[in-house]
Amino acid sequence: MLESGDLPHVTHFSQAYLGPGQVASPHAHVDMYEVFFVEAGAGTICVDGESYPLLTGACVAVAPGEVHEVANTGAAELVLTYFGVQAGE
Repeated sequence: MLESGDLPHVTHFSQAYLGPGQVASPHAHVDMYEVFFVEAGAGTICVDGESYPLLTGACVAVAPGEVHEVANTGAAELVLTYFGVQAGE
């Protein structure tokens, strides 16, 4: 999809496919926001220790410095479209 430099301030635009029980390790981004849109499936996103449901159609924005982890808690594949936006300087 998109890569760094393709659009001003957009660092990436991609999709993730997590199987049942699969977890994307916790991490944070120093200089960008990350936005997740749930295309299909169900799961949770944990942001700075607080857990939120991820259901089809949900959209979640994570601010720079917030530690986040995504987990598929459903029985089907969790499909996320996500992108990063460089934080203002």
